[in-house]
Amino acid sequence: MSWKDSIFKQLGKLNPRFLASIEKSMKAIPGISQKIDGEYAGIMVDLENSAKPYRNKFTTFAQIPQKGRDHSDILREMESMREMEESHWKDGFISGAVYHGDQEHIDFLNKVYAINSQSNPLHADVWPSATKFEAEIVAMTGDMLGGAGQDVCGTLSSGGTESIMLAMKTYRDWALETKGITRPEMIVPITAHAAFDKASQYFNIKTIHVPVDENFRADVNAVRKAITSNTIVIVGSAPSFPHGAIDPIEELSALALQNKIGFHVDACLGGFVLPWAEKLGYPVPLFDFRFPGVTSMSADTHKYGYAAKGTSVILYRGQELRHFQYYTTTEWPGGLYFSPTFAGSRPGALSAACWAALTTIGADGYLSATKKIMETAAMIKQGIREIPELHILGDPLFVVAFASESINVYKVLDYMSHKKWSLNGLHKPTCVHICITLRHTQPGVAERFLSDLREAVEHVKQHPAEKGTMAPVYGMAATLPLRGMVSDLLKKYLDVIYKV
Repeated sequence: MSWKDSIFKQLGKLNPRFLASIEKSMKAIPGISQKIDGEYAGIMVDLENSAKPYRNKFTTFAQIPQKGRDHSDILREMESMREMEESHWKDGFISGAVYHGDQEHIDFLNKVYAINSQSNPLHADVWPSATKFEAEIVAMTGDMLGGAGQDVCGTLSSGGTESIMLAMKTYRDWALETKGITRPEMIVPITAHAAFDKASQYFNIKTIHVPVDENFRADVNAVRKAITSNTIVIVGSAPSFPHGAIDPIEELSALALQNKIGFHVDACLGGFVLPWAEKLGYPVPLFDFRFPGVTSMSADTHKYGYAAKGTSVILYRGQELRHFQYYTTTEWPGGLYFSPTFAGSRPGALSAACWAALTTIGADGYLSATKKIMETAAMIKQGIREIPELHILGDPLFVVAFASESINVYKVLDYMSHKKWSLNGLHKPTCVHICITLRHTQPGVAERFLSDLREAVEHVKQHPAEKGTMAPVYGMAATLPLRGMVSDLLKKYLDVIYKV
């Protein structure tokens, strides 16, 4: 073990708050910041080259051109970029991201978007079609998630992050008005989506993180102990993004009901898979509004709902709760202003495309798609289990995370990227996952994945010292106790994204 690793190991044993203070002091020492920046430099060069592949291939614009370009030139460049990027996902080499991807479906949604391209739900009097589409999307999703015959309502949002943040903002305002809670807390399993921590930062809600069990499901006893008079909501996932585990929704629902607090089920990832998998006879535990303690749910229509990117549904038990999400102002000189979500103007064309996706696919289509996904997932899980060096985390349905005790799984991830695969590197614990979509159900894709995975494992076994490209980044993120340094690296990467 190097001196650096030894120091990091000792630092990792310290209280996170104390560690943050030490890190802040270290950065204030002359020369330390420069040394840290030097450590970043090599990593950032690789990341920048990866993030900016078009610099020498297309014209770069740092200011509006004096003379407008021809339509044909712009379209030709965009077609070229599309062709280059399409190869990353069309053949099923990517985890999640593109959930349908069939060209006929894409062409259909593009036509729907074009018809509705000028639509804006903010102006309901001008585009009542948008309100029709959004109301029906919410109703169909609520019905699918156990809301039939109950007072389940909701709104459309721009994606899972907005749905989650809207829900947390709603519980904060509900708790303030109905309970007088001024220092709100939310109980969140460590595996819940990062959007909950984002909501914590944006809305000044204290996050109480609770651990998960050996199957990566929320620890119910830890949740019970974490409840205080300031608790406004408990969070559960169905399933969680990292390991595809469904939290014990029934037990968490009972706790929420008993303590008269909110309970949000994040089904952004699984909302349009689990109901159909249940109907197909798979062992899916109940997770939705059929439990009386569930007071809100989020489900992404732009994932397994197969809508165009940019829509999600947030559902509530009762209009009274939904009212705390709305924004209204009555004193503005510009007139009466109100909006259901964070945005004012919104692309009504995305709402139309979402409605079109749900109604063209239909229940039979979702059942058929889910059957293919579950069968492909079963094949991939079995194949991973047959690789001695790897093991699957928990008992997932369609998001499969795997780890290793004998080899560096991040180097496996690196090797797979050279074989065109784009998988998700995770940490705490160190692992990699693949989110199974319809792209993976194409003939031969699952077999190719398993063949390449076996080859990757064997390569890493034979070349354990090989550095790789992303393995050092993931390794640092997983092991470095100075989390501020990891955060700084991520911010530098975001700077690269916006660099011309």
